[in-house]
Amino acid sequence: MKYRDLIEKMTLEEKASLMSGKDFWQTMDIERLGINSMFLADGPHGIRKQAEAADHLGLNESLPATCFPTAATIANSWNEQLGQTIGDYLGQEAVSQQVNVLLGPGINMKRNPLCGRNFEYFSEDPYLAGKMAASYIKGIQSHGISACVKHFAVNNQEERRMSIDTIVDERTLREIYLTAFEIAIKEGKTKTVMSAYNMLNGAYTNENIHLMREILRDEWGYEGVVVTDWGGSNDRVAGLIAGNELEMPTTSGETNQEIIQAIKAGKIEEELLDENVDRLLDLIFTTEVVFKEPSIDFDFDLEKHHMLAQKAAEESIVLLKNEDNILPLKKGVKVATIGDFAQKARYQGAGSSIVNPTKLDNTLDELERSEFVNIGFEPGFERYGKKNQSKVDQACVLAKKADVVLLYIGLDEVTEAEGLDRSSMSIPENQVELLHALYEVNENIVVVLSCGSVVEMPWINKVKGLVHGYLSGQAGAKAILRVLSGEVNPSGKLAETYPIHYADTPSYHQFPGKEVSVEYREGIFIGYRYYDTANKEVLFPFGYGLSYTTFKYDTININKDGVTFTITNTGHVVGMEAAQLYIGCKSDKIWRAKKELKGFTKVFLKPGETKTVTIPFDDKAFRYFNVKTNKWEIEEADYSIMIGASSSDIRLESSLFVEGTNAPIPYENNKLPSYYSGQAHQISVEEFENLLGYRVPVSTWDRTKPLGYNDTIAQCQYAKGALARFAFKLMTFSHWFLRKIGKRETANLIMMSVYHMPFRGIARMTGGIINMPMLDGILMIVNGKFFKGLNHVIKERKKLRKVAKRKVALD
Repeated sequence: MKYRDLIEKMTLEEKASLMSGKDFWQTMDIERLGINSMFLADGPHGIRKQAEAADHLGLNESLPATCFPTAATIANSWNEQLGQTIGDYLGQEAVSQQVNVLLGPGINMKRNPLCGRNFEYFSEDPYLAGKMAASYIKGIQSHGISACVKHFAVNNQEERRMSIDTIVDERTLREIYLTAFEIAIKEGKTKTVMSAYNMLNGAYTNENIHLMREILRDEWGYEGVVVTDWGGSNDRVAGLIAGNELEMPTTSGETNQEIIQAIKAGKIEEELLDENVDRLLDLIFTTEVVFKEPSIDFDFDLEKHHMLAQKAAEESIVLLKNEDNILPLKKGVKVATIGDFAQKARYQGAGSSIVNPTKLDNTLDELERSEFVNIGFEPGFERYGKKNQSKVDQACVLAKKADVVLLYIGLDEVTEAEGLDRSSMSIPENQVELLHALYEVNENIVVVLSCGSVVEMPWINKVKGLVHGYLSGQAGAKAILRVLSGEVNPSGKLAETYPIHYADTPSYHQFPGKEVSVEYREGIFIGYRYYDTANKEVLFPFGYGLSYTTFKYDTININKDGVTFTITNTGHVVGMEAAQLYIGCKSDKIWRAKKELKGFTKVFLKPGETKTVTIPFDDKAFRYFNVKTNKWEIEEADYSIMIGASSSDIRLESSLFVEGTNAPIPYENNKLPSYYSGQAHQISVEEFENLLGYRVPVSTWDRTKPLGYNDTIAQCQYAKGALARFAFKLMTFSHWFLRKIGKRETANLIMMSVYHMPFRGIARMTGGIINMPMLDGILMIVNGKFFKGLNHVIKERKKLRKVAKRKVALD
């Protein structure tokens, strides 16, 4: 241990005190030993440091910081260097606000388009997500502070996220859901990892020995700190055993006492606590060094950072359609600007990642400075879905006078938010009706789409141009206009597949898990791995994006180290091309996806310029996880080496024989026919159990048992206590009523912070105001013992007050 001498000076109580927060965002300090608090702040795409009232839902305003495009947006850049530069600037701003740990990036896989937090994640592909995350981490940590990769792991739905049990086979877990974390940890060398709320195959992630000890610590050699997601601790001692150093936020010492009692009772050795303390001390001491440097400049150049936010947005915008070369718009063209999002941009997600921007570009203001002739603006629709024919009519009157309609549409802040999954893959109906009406008066429509995840587009034949800005940050409005004008040649490519219909998605039948568990029956076949293998037609494939120029791929050469080829800009304007390396195994002994992304690079080319490009093979190029040997193996076979402009646009292809590791074949193909064929859309429970190697657990609640700590408040609907059932009805009525009167944001808050909360969350998230003994009384009331429970709550509350008074007197 690095800090053995210091740890030996601590009392048992002092050591235990370091294992949970001092308050909502800070760790505990020990003044007499020179151990200071660390500050942790949200920040996947900007710093969210709250100066006063703290919350984890983005309700209260934070200190101003640059709002960069979200991870879902930046992934479309396919540019690791850009990611590292953004990380560098994020690190600068974190230092300026004296933040030790920046809680990001988020790298969970986009298993399903409806996951409410997809805007915060990079991709459906683990290789792309891992590489982009590693670049962010390198940039952030270059300033001496720590990034925090989250949420470890398989946290792919928001509904019931604090209690859902994810059932996934080992190979899928390793190849799809852990590979991005592996890259982020090994290549990015992140100092902090955040555990996920959910359970994984029967155990909460921060207590999961297989995940936290066997894989993270032993296999990957991770020596950093694991912090819980806020309120995400279940059994504190089990978490400590698994190597979860820090629980956040504070529990006012309650869970520290659980650790102390476990040691005194001989359930765990004090040496285990010492190891956890040692790793936490290392994070504290290494991240506070930068704040003690006498030459440190706590200011940053606001305008310079804003310009990087603009550059990042420009490189991440995706041109999806350009019929009749309607784009770029000609100088002097008369445009009608329509859509509420043009007036008030949708530029970031909702929830714990909300950033208070240092400045915010506005489309209407920027239009006044453009070379277009903006003949007017109409909102066209109500932002949150309410129909308004008057607004549609006014928009159509304006559209008739224009050469081109710029239509700004997308998903609003309450449709796409942390804590909630989307109910459909559609954009609001009132926006679609506006589009149809505009088409009747002017067919020259260019849609500017703003949303952080996949949407259906049954209306796409009625638009000539489609520019997808995703959630493009505080400078996104100007960036989009520069793409529309041709000042910037779009080079973004999709980091996720756009299916034609939601029903086409491989997880359609198994999302979300509604009660106890969610089964990942599709296995490795998520995103393009499924669509390409099953030959399922899609709207836009993974890696797709148009340009104002054209690129020619030529002259492929392959050796054991990698693949080399040339790219030529065959058009008339400068441009950047994201070239993608896919590899597919030609053997059918082990079921696989038809092709998998194994490398990429982004190339800048002037008109007529040719560059030779090399993409090396790495340790992930040919591997698969063998469940018989329980390790990564290579199958001896011929492999297709493909260079593409997207997953479905392969420009160059060759073959390479690769020697294998001679591992036994792990599967019997007659027992897994759907997996061998790739038709993983609707797999039977029997075939899934053959893949798992055991029976799947019962996925529904046991409605006969009393409710306990890990049951959710939503389960009060069948509680024995009449008061609990009434509370449930009141909660659901309030949610319905608030939505009915247009208070959707408040209605969402009920679902996010109450409805799906496990009862233990009442104690974990109230900072000690309600402790576990009081929660026992609440559960008695819920389970039909009203007077006994009420008496217990009052008695335990009095005890808590006495302890608090004694503490104040001692202080």
